[in-house]
Amino acid sequence: MAVPARTCGASWPGPVRTARPWPGRGPRPCPDPRGPASGPARPLLLLLPPLLLLPLLTAPGASAYSFPQQHTMQHWARRLEQEIDGVMRIFGGVQQLREIYKDNRNLFDVQENEPQKLVEKVAGDIESLLDRKVQALKRLADAAENFQKAHRWQDNIKEEDIMYYDAKADAELDDPESEDMERGSKTSALRLDFIEEPNFKNKVNYSYTAVQIPTDIYKGSTVILNELNWTEALENVFIENRRQDPTLLWQVFGSATGVTRYYPATPWRAPKKIDLYDVRRRPWYIQGASSPKDMVIIVDVSGSVSGLTLKLMKTSVCEMLDTLSDDDYVNVASFNEKAQPVSCFTHLVQANVRNKKVFKEAVQGMVAKGTTGYKAGFEYAFDQLQNSNITRANCNKMIMMFTDGGEDRVQDVFEKYNWPNRTVRVFTFSVGQHNYDVTPLQWMACTNKGYYFEIPSIGAIRINTQEYLDVLGRPMVLAGKDAKQVQWTNVYEDALGLGLVVTGTLPVFNLTQDGPGEKKNQLILGVMGIDVALNDIKRLTPNYTLGANGYVFAIDLNGYVLLHPNLKPQTTNFREPVTLDFLDAELEDENKEEIRRSMIDGDKGHKQIRTLVKSLDERYIDEVIRNYTWVPIRSTNYSLGLVLPPYSTYYLQANLSDQILQVKCKWPDFEFLLPSSFESEGHVFIAPREYCKDLNASDNNTEFLKNFIELMEKVTPDSKQCNNFLLHNLILDTGITQQLVERVWRDQDLNTYSLLAVFAATDGGITRVFPNKAAEDWTENPEPFNASFYRRSLDNRGYIFKPPHQDSLLRPLELENDTVGVLVSTAVELSLGRRTLRPAVVGVKLDLEAWAEKFKVLASNRTHQDQPQKVFGQGKGSKASLESPRKKPDLLCVLIDDGGFLVLSNQNHQWDQVGRFFSEVDANLMLALYNNSFYTRKESYDYQAACAPQPPGNLGAAPRGVFVPTIADFLNLAWWTSAAAWSLFQQLLYGLIYHSWFQADPAEAEGSPETRESSCVMKQTQYYFGSVNASYNAIIDCGNCSRLFHAQRLTNTNLLFVVAEKPLCSQCEVGRLLQKETHSDGPEQCELVQRPRYRRGPHICFDYNATEDTSDCGRGASFPPSLGVLVSLQLLLLLGLPPRPQPQIHSFAASRRL
Repeated sequence: MAVPARTCGASWPGPVRTARPWPGRGPRPCPDPRGPASGPARPLLLLLPPLLLLPLLTAPGASAYSFPQQHTMQHWARRLEQEIDGVMRIFGGVQQLREIYKDNRNLFDVQENEPQKLVEKVAGDIESLLDRKVQALKRLADAAENFQKAHRWQDNIKEEDIMYYDAKADAELDDPESEDMERGSKTSALRLDFIEEPNFKNKVNYSYTAVQIPTDIYKGSTVILNELNWTEALENVFIENRRQDPTLLWQVFGSATGVTRYYPATPWRAPKKIDLYDVRRRPWYIQGASSPKDMVIIVDVSGSVSGLTLKLMKTSVCEMLDTLSDDDYVNVASFNEKAQPVSCFTHLVQANVRNKKVFKEAVQGMVAKGTTGYKAGFEYAFDQLQNSNITRANCNKMIMMFTDGGEDRVQDVFEKYNWPNRTVRVFTFSVGQHNYDVTPLQWMACTNKGYYFEIPSIGAIRINTQEYLDVLGRPMVLAGKDAKQVQWTNVYEDALGLGLVVTGTLPVFNLTQDGPGEKKNQLILGVMGIDVALNDIKRLTPNYTLGANGYVFAIDLNGYVLLHPNLKPQTTNFREPVTLDFLDAELEDENKEEIRRSMIDGDKGHKQIRTLVKSLDERYIDEVIRNYTWVPIRSTNYSLGLVLPPYSTYYLQANLSDQILQVKCKWPDFEFLLPSSFESEGHVFIAPREYCKDLNASDNNTEFLKNFIELMEKVTPDSKQCNNFLLHNLILDTGITQQLVERVWRDQDLNTYSLLAVFAATDGGITRVFPNKAAEDWTENPEPFNASFYRRSLDNRGYIFKPPHQDSLLRPLELENDTVGVLVSTAVELSLGRRTLRPAVVGVKLDLEAWAEKFKVLASNRTHQDQPQKVFGQGKGSKASLESPRKKPDLLCVLIDDGGFLVLSNQNHQWDQVGRFFSEVDANLMLALYNNSFYTRKESYDYQAACAPQPPGNLGAAPRGVFVPTIADFLNLAWWTSAAAWSLFQQLLYGLIYHSWFQADPAEAEGSPETRESSCVMKQTQYYFGSVNASYNAIIDCGNCSRLFHAQRLTNTNLLFVVAEKPLCSQCEVGRLLQKETHSDGPEQCELVQRPRYRRGPHICFDYNATEDTSDCGRGASFPPSLGVLVSLQLLLLLGLPPRPQPQIHSFAASRRL
């Protein structure tokens, strides 16, 4: 049969077709039939039955030789299988290790993991832990309410009258431009000594509390000084709580005035630039201060909104979004004559981090034009809130309108949608400096149970976009004891360095009355919180009895994980909660969706499922069986789950009592842990576990082993300070693996079989590598439970190959001194009666270069008579099948693992590419294997990744968000009397006093963006074996560049054996399949919100109380600029005596004088 013409033609099953060339254009190159990563594929391959393919296999090609027939290549595959199995049987020692365990049966017991009992016990322990914190919270909240009720307001209170520890004092003294250095501190600030406290990961003082006041709040105001005065009494309650429960961590009172008082005292962790911390914007405070919210934000973008005012509105909306938590729902729309959503979201969506990011980006694109139409904006907002066909909070409903002013009161709209029940609160915000009458805006808020605010400049944004929470807190306060329910938060990063925590919150109410017969006060004083570190909860879960692939997890009502082995945020931002959904922590499927729903509903359950899991190094996908068991954690919003593989139903527990007595209360087999035994017994790595309380941890395993040995020489086997389960199992496995050395490894010549090392790793924490010199190149994790080869071997039967990890961006492997090896491992399955478990993994490390040569021999047609006398040296176990290959330069033979990574090749130039994704080695062939279902692809997103900061754009030097006048403006007298000029001067005045506002934005306030990594989303793609489990011959058809190939899975391994013609030309180059992690925006949020994941809001809602007094609804007056005022300001600036601006608290400040 003639070589096909070099033309383009996609082939389908059936006879080979030759595509016609394009008229007058010569041969047409093959286009990319599939694309680099996704999309439906055009058939690239010609799959043929063996009989039809035989003529092709013997046809003369460009290389002038016959492609091997299928039965020949199947014979090569069998030889490879036999060679691998033979080496592993001799050196792996699986059978011998089983016998060793049985011979030492008296040294251990077999214990059972009973999932239901386990998960119920852990849930009960967590409930008890949290209940102790709840009792402390209630004592604090009751005391705070009583202290404030007994307090007498002082109008003439002075800073020097108050003695407290200012947590930011040390940082401010070091900063010559700080507030206190500018004014000269008048407060009687305490100076404290601190001690290092590991539990807090900080230095603390247990005798005092610390106070933190936001940067934009004046410490010397009457409101703040009175707040400091009465909260001082909380110090004794904090101390008493700790006396009753020494495990308590941070105890915090967050005041509605912005003051934070926390215990124990510690210096504030001030950022390098601006400290924008405000307790009222913390996730735990927001959750505790109000019930869930359905919020619609409408923004006036009519033509009257000047450039500066529009920028203030954009910033205000972003700040408003930051006051929302994952329990809330929101949408944002702009309006002029018509109203339209600013983003792709057409209805209320959950106010999670990713949705809020979409809003913030969309808001920046708003453009002012047209005329003001309040009616259009409000009708849109009410329609959004009345849509009952979507998931929403179904509690507080509110509309937040940002405008520069207007005359229309749209009473008809309120009569139609909101009156008489007034179930929707309306908050109005007058933004910028203008001459408009604000009475209509006040009326809208006051007649709809809302509040009116003014935002004249950037300095008023933060305070006025969070004060609405006080209004929402009114029904809670009026509900009294019914509203005093502890809520537990999502996971978030502690601002004081404790790490990931959850917080129990309890609102604190104002119990005072203005006088006899007066109405009950309806102000919330603040929120009390107590932190619980996730590590403290993890300690209540079983660590090592569940095996390497068993684990405990917990989720909240949003489906976010509280505990999970995959909860590992690479970077954390204390301003945002850590929200990793259970379905993102694992690979999503229908079974897990059902489990998640059941857990959110607070049900108990058990289910065995077949599912996909990622390997620890995130390079592989395994299909496994897992048993899920779950129960609710009572008195909380959490649910606890337990995941167990079937082989982890049982585990070994060492019972060394008799052996310890025989050696007179000394450790048995202890000498095999000593480095002096390594030369003869192999190098021992021990898992860095918490065997004893006094054991010093170290990342260096040699140093950790040294610390362990030193401690063992001091303690007895039954020491109370040690974990007997961990310690005894470690000693047991030390002896068992040493016996494996004696019985199997020591008498074998590894060089004969081209092995660099043999090894064994156990559940007990021992990894023994033989010979000792091989430990120098051992790069696997000394904790077997954190070693990818260990966990994958347990989940898969047979021999698991693991080539060295190579990144496509790094240089190729260096084949020097035969130090590069390929790991081959397999689990040891132990049957004791009817109980089956897998307590260990054994394996070998192949010499890459030598086995590549051996691979050439095994994949050849040489007969026994043609075999050379010696290939690797004929030693014990050598096989007659080790033949010398006939040189076939145009035949490519490779072994690829189940992740698509190259393991071995007969091409010398590819040896340094072992470990790379095969598409980077031969893109055409890898795509052919994928299109023929030898491989399946799984794509997912990592929401916890850290990315390098983006380079700064080409921005001007002016502060962002600040209007910069042109020269023409300065020369125009009319401009000097305009609202824009007045607003600019106010910004400049604020900037001179709080100059750092002009130096950084909130992102920069937490660290330099040029140096700090930020959280991002990464797209991950893994490949795993598909449904094809047979031997296939196929052709990659592309005219004269066509290639024949054969692919076959090797039995009892994770390898695919591929034989193919080498590519003869690059005319048919196709797009590569991508495997490496890539930066991504994640799945399209606009599509995700159309099918939201199941969730439930908090069980309680306080959004209405018939006795609520709505008369306090905000007051304000237009303040038109005048030339006299401007001149006065200029004089003040020249004299260097700028007045201290106080945040606009409106009537709230007066209400707190109680």
